[in-house]
Amino acid sequence: MPVGELFNPRSIALVGATDKSGWSISTLTNLRTHGFRGPVHLVNPRGGVVHGEQAHRSLSDIPGQVDLAYVMVPTTAVLPVLREGAKLGIRHYVILTAGFGETGPEGAALEAEIVDFARESDLTVLGPNGNGFINAAADVTPYGLPIPSPLLRGSVGVVLQSGALASSVLGFAQARNVGVSLLTSMGNESLVTVTDVIDYLVDDPATKAIALFLESVRDPAAFSRAARRALLAGKPIVALKIGRSRLASRTAQAHTGALVGDDNVIDAAFRQLGVVRVRSLEDLIITAGLLAEVGPLPGPRIGVVTPSGGASEIIADRAEDEGLELPAFAPETVARLREIVPAFGTVQNPLDVTGYVLIDRTLLGRALEAVTADPGVDAVMLLSDLPRVAPPDPAPVYATFSASARRMAEAPMPVVVVSNVLTDVTEFGRDVQRQAGFPYVAGGIEHGMHAIGAAVRWGRAYRAAVEAADAAVPAEAAVSAPAVEPGTGVWAEHRAAALLSSAGIPVVPGELVHDEESAVAAAVGFGYPVVLKAAAEGLGHKSDIGGVRLGLSGARDVERAYREVVAAAAAVPGAGRVGALVQPQRGGGVELLVGIVRDPAWGLTLAVGLGGIWVEALRDTALRVLPVDAAEARRALDELRGAALLRGARGTEPADLDAVAAVVARVAAFAGSLGDDLESLEINPLLVRGSHVEALDALITWRDRPGR
Repeated sequence: MPVGELFNPRSIALVGATDKSGWSISTLTNLRTHGFRGPVHLVNPRGGVVHGEQAHRSLSDIPGQVDLAYVMVPTTAVLPVLREGAKLGIRHYVILTAGFGETGPEGAALEAEIVDFARESDLTVLGPNGNGFINAAADVTPYGLPIPSPLLRGSVGVVLQSGALASSVLGFAQARNVGVSLLTSMGNESLVTVTDVIDYLVDDPATKAIALFLESVRDPAAFSRAARRALLAGKPIVALKIGRSRLASRTAQAHTGALVGDDNVIDAAFRQLGVVRVRSLEDLIITAGLLAEVGPLPGPRIGVVTPSGGASEIIADRAEDEGLELPAFAPETVARLREIVPAFGTVQNPLDVTGYVLIDRTLLGRALEAVTADPGVDAVMLLSDLPRVAPPDPAPVYATFSASARRMAEAPMPVVVVSNVLTDVTEFGRDVQRQAGFPYVAGGIEHGMHAIGAAVRWGRAYRAAVEAADAAVPAEAAVSAPAVEPGTGVWAEHRAAALLSSAGIPVVPGELVHDEESAVAAAVGFGYPVVLKAAAEGLGHKSDIGGVRLGLSGARDVERAYREVVAAAAAVPGAGRVGALVQPQRGGGVELLVGIVRDPAWGLTLAVGLGGIWVEALRDTALRVLPVDAAEARRALDELRGAALLRGARGTEPADLDAVAAVVARVAAFAGSLGDDLESLEINPLLVRGSHVEALDALITWRDRPGR
C-alpha cells in the first residue's frame, strides 16, 4: 500500500480533540512546535473552544481540503468518522483509538469492519491502536505522545510494532545524537504494514538506514521482497525481533524439526536478506546510526587508535566476538608511529597513544593519520568521547575536533568513532559535533564494536547482492517432481529413496525384501558387507527401535538380522506391512544431515550439518530458507563448526565442497517442487568422501490433510 501521501499531508484534522485528552494535547503541541506549516483543524462534536482554539463539530464543517484525519474518538465512533471522511474525499487516516483486534473477538470484528470499508473506499489507514508518526524530514509530527526537544532530523527511519516503546526509542536516539527521518508506531497494522513503511523508506531520499522493532513478521513473503529492495538500494535494515523462545519440533519424525526453531528460522532468513539483527534497543539505534553514517565497511581488518591501554584490551576481546581482525601494522606504519607515539608507548594494533594526549592535543590526530594510511586495514576505529562540559574558553576544543574531523574526511578509508561508555551527548557536545563537522560517535565500546561488526557483515551481504544482480546469472534449472500421490505421515525408506533417485539425487542402492532367502540373495548381489534395515510405512527412525544392523558379512548374519529387525518393526503400533531393506555397507568420509522442514510462517527451511549419530549431540547446523542455490548451500557448509572435517582435518581426504553444495541445492529444489503437502524431507546421513556424495538414508513425511 503506497503511504507517501499519508506521511506528507498538507492539512490535518484532529478528530476527537478534547482538553481532557493527553493524546490530543500532545498531538497538537507536536504539530505546532515542530514546524508543521499547514492548517490543523480541531474536531469535537460539541464544538466550542478546545486547546484554546475554535473546534469544528464534524469533518464536514471544515472549510477546504483535509489530507489526513487523526482519529481519537471512541471505538464505536471510528467507522462513522471514516464514512464521513470518505464522502468528503479524505483518503488518509491515523487511528489512535485502542480496543480493536488486540482485545479479542469483539474488537477484531470492529476492526474487520474498518478494514473492509477502507478497502472498498480506497483509504489508507495507519493503526488502530497506534500513536501515529513523526516525519521529521518534512516537519510533519501527528504523534500522540510528547516529542522530547530538540527533535533531531537525520537519516534513520524507525518503524516500531510497539507504541509504548516509541517515545523511549526516540528519546535514546536523541540522547545519542542520532537523527530520525521518520518514526512510525504501527499499531495493529490493519491496513498499513511494516512492509509498506519499509518500501516508503527505501524510496525516501532522506533515509539512509532503517531500524525495526518487530514483535512478528506477519507476511514473510512481502517482508522478504521489501528487504531485498532495501539491500540492493544500499539501505541497511537493522532489526530487533523479539520472541526468541524455542518452540517444539513441528515434525516428531525428522531430526531436522528438532533443530529448526522459530527464532533460528528468522535468524537464517534475516541473514539471507541482509537484515542486521540486534538484541537490544540500544544496539538497534546505535547500529542504525553508524550504518547511516558510514554505510558498508569494506572488510573485517580494523586498525584501532585509542588513548587507553585498558580500552585496547576490551576492544581486542570484543573484536574476536564480532569476527573482526586486528592485524599487525605494516612496517612503514610502525616506523611512522614510532616518530609520533612517546617512547614509553608500544606501537601495535590496537594502538594506545598513551595519556600524553593531555599534553599534546595533536597526538591522537597524527596517529590516526598514520594508521589510515596502512595498506593492511580496511577501516579504522578511533576511541574518542565528545566533550560534555564547556570550558571557560571553548575555542581550543572546537579547533581540536575540527582538525580531527578534517583528517577523517580526508582519510583513504572509513573511520568509525566510538566513545568509551554509553552516556548521553550533552548540548555542548552536540554543538561541538555540529560546528566541527565531527562524525557520528557510537555509544560505548560494547555497542560500538557490535555496530562495527554489523557494518562489516552488512557490507559483505550488500556487495554479494549487488554482484549477483549485476552478473544476472540465469536461475538454476528447476527440479521436476515425478508424478507422485502424497500420502499422510511417514513414507517407508525405500519409497523415499526411490523418489529422490528419480530426481537425480545420488542414493545408495537398496533392495526391499520380505523373507530371509531374498535378503541373503540381495546381500550376495551387492557383495558383503551389507546393511539391513526394517522397512514399513509409517516407520521413522529405525535405529531407535533396534531396526538397523550394520556390517553383516555372511548369510547367517543376514538371516538373523532379518528376523530381528522385522520383529522390532512389527512391534511398533501403526506400522504397515513389515519387510527389510538391504543395502551395501559404506564407510569412510564425513556424514552430513541435509534436512528440510516446513516452517509455518517462512515455509520450507533447509538445515545442513554434521549428521549420523552426531545430529543431536553436536547440533552443528546452518539454516537457510528456501529457495537455496549452490552458492548459498556452499556458504551454509562454510558456517559449520565442523567445516574443518570437510576440508580434510588431520590428513583426511578433503571433500569436494562444490559437489556437496550442488547436491544440497538439488535436494532443496526437489523439496520445493513437491508442493504444499510436504512436511519434511531428510537425508541422514549424506555420505561425503572426496567428490563422492551419496544419500545413505532418507525420510519423507507428508502433512496430514482433512479428508485425505
